Amino acid sequence: MEKDKVRVLIVDDSAVVRRVLTQIFESDKRIEVMGAAADPFYAAEKIRKEIPDVITLDVEMPRMDGITFLRKIMTQHPIPIVVISSLTGEGTQTAFKAMEYGAVDIITKPKVSTREFFEESSVIICDAVIAASKAKLKRKKYEKLNVTPKHNADVIIKNTPVKSMIETTEKVVAIGASTGGTEAIKDLLEFLPADSPGIVIVQHMPENFTRSFAERLNTICAIDVKEAQNNDTVIRGRALIAPGNKHILLRRSGARYFVEVKEGPLVNRHRPSVDVLFRATARYAGKNAIGIILTGMGDDGAKGLLEMKDAGAKTIAQDEESCVVFGMPKEAIKIASC
Repeated sequence: MEKDKVRVLIVDDSAVVRRVLTQIFESDKRIEVMGAAADPFYAAEKIRKEIPDVITLDVEMPRMDGITFLRKIMTQHPIPIVVISSLTGEGTQTAFKAMEYGAVDIITKPKVSTREFFEESSVIICDAVIAASKAKLKRKKYEKLNVTPKHNADVIIKNTPVKSMIETTEKVVAIGASTGGTEAIKDLLEFLPADSPGIVIVQHMPENFTRSFAERLNTICAIDVKEAQNNDTVIRGRALIAPGNKHILLRRSGARYFVEVKEGPLVNRHRPSVDVLFRATARYAGKNAIGIILTGMGDDGAKGLLEMKDAGAKTIAQDEESCVVFGMPKEAIKIASC
């Protein structure tokens, strides 16, 4: 066994899903499948013999549900857990609760009937496991890993300067986050006053999950929080969250800011991409914007935040101590210092 590989334990009652996930992980040189279990009881037996670096966990299973198992793991011997759920109907709420109980990330089960989606999902699944292995609840560190080539924001929005208004009475806040970002965003938004500047957020999340996330935030925040729809206006007292599997861009018409929600390829291995939002914000808001990059693995948003800084925007990166994974902020700080 290579020491630098992330050992993953797959826990899912579906033999098909266990087989598909095993194939996905075995295709990634960074990951090794430690084992697979049909339910939490079998998983507990395997964990007693060998502790994995990461667990992928289904929510609905026989004998013990995934939520209960998650809570037991986190109170007895914390292990980074990625919840894999279909995120349909009530499952979305259940999966969201799993994150509150300590899951590092949540992703959708791959739709193996669509080859393109499966290929994209395999990248997302593997990256989620690698990110989880670097979470602070797991102290083991890994060397920097080579990743496959990835698109940058050029595939969605060209890096062509567009003059923003020199100054407007309305400001825009653009926020980007990934692993650990759901709690970081909650902690940020719930203390904002009702008349806060308009906010646009990219949190790396799967399709359908962002709506549940926005609805929950809307119940605890003084500002209105909603999943963004195409042409939604960016106004005071409102935060718009990019829908899963769609990119979001800030646009301007006169003094009015609004968002464009659009399809497109993965950018920095993500859709939505923080770089896409930040680049559009740099172009159309310039010094009238604030860019904030929060916890997450990888470098999505680093270049875009620098573009915002160069356009005159105020830029902020979350500190290492409070990050679950100090990846995205670290990369942003690094290239801004060059």
